[in-house]
Amino acid sequence: MTELFDHRQVRRAFSRAAHGYDNAAALQREVASRLMEQLDYLDDPAHDRAPPQVVLDIGCGPGHASIAMQKRWPKAQVIALDLALPMLRETRHNAGGWRPRFLGGGRPDAVCADARALPLRDGSVDVLFSNLCLQWVEDLPAVFAGFRRVLKPDGLLLVSTFGPDTLHELRGAFAEADNVPHVSAFATIAQFGDALIAAGFKNPVLDRDEFVLGHADLGELMRELRTLGATNANIDRRRSLTGRARFARAAQAYEPWRRDGRLPATWEVIYAHAWGPQPG
Repeated sequence: MTELFDHRQVRRAFSRAAHGYDNAAALQREVASRLMEQLDYLDDPAHDRAPPQVVLDIGCGPGHASIAMQKRWPKAQVIALDLALPMLRETRHNAGGWRPRFLGGGRPDAVCADARALPLRDGSVDVLFSNLCLQWVEDLPAVFAGFRRVLKPDGLLLVSTFGPDTLHELRGAFAEADNVPHVSAFATIAQFGDALIAAGFKNPVLDRDEFVLGHADLGELMRELRTLGATNANIDRRRSLTGRARFARAAQAYEPWRRDGRLPATWEVIYAHAWGPQPG
């Protein structure tokens, strides 16, 4: 499959953003919270499931979900995996002061790796969690095949990503300024579900939310995206600076969207959970 993203740029952007990421990540934390509500199923005595032994958080960022899952299941091995090493340093910092796991506590194990090539054994993971990471993956069937490989039979997959309505206002505004992409093309909920089925997951359930955040102007929105590491990583992106004239044209094209004194930025979020199939 033709690569859409420059993954070295993705790593650089999130590495630069690591230290200040939490200052702009309110939406990411809210989505993670909603996704983690699905974990209540595993703790419900009515379902008679043993606590997970190995939990994998892919694209962990500064590690808040990993840390929450470690607290939830203190005897489990929680693996916090991210492409950007500075994000894992933030995870370790945020998890500091925990007791070692053999004393009934601990902190997540940090692993620097690519979601497209997981360095884990087949059938070794009970819960695979990934919050707002998969929008940087162009070949969803392939990455889901890797997720299925490491997940145990009847293991739980919980993931979220951004859908195609995300930042449609920004995409339209920059389309008026030049003819190169400034916003990534995101998979639809149907494509996301098809990729799960193609990889062999059973009983996938998908849902979506839409969040609209307001900004004073285009500059404020762009600064927030840089703080989050959500910069343009398309292979065919413009490699030079946007330029004042081009930016001014985009800002002017964005203005008709203004409501109640704020420029809206839409974020479409897709959630999915599914189960690892039995062998064969």
